[in-house]
Amino acid sequence: MSNEVNRFLGGTVIGTIVRLLVVSLIVGFILSALNIYPLDLWYGVIDFFGNLWRRGFAALGEIGHYFVLGAIIVVPVFIIIRILSYRR
Repeated sequence: MSNEVNRFLGGTVIGTIVRLLVVSLIVGFILSALNIYPLDLWYGVIDFFGNLWRRGFAALGEIGHYFVLGAIIVVPVFIIIRILSYRR
């Protein structure tokens, strides 16, 4: 079972916890520097669904905004991960 857990986590439990702590610290620092806080993100999601309910499907146009906003973070992270895994 330990081997299955390690395979699922991509390494040992301790190693995975350490990696998650380091990445969480870095992302937290970046979000704090950008003055973005988890509650702001949560309220943004709540506001989106509230607008969807109030304005109907015209609010779906905001999905493009969310798509671009998320892609600004996701695409560079994906490229970095692919570059780092290519070296192995």
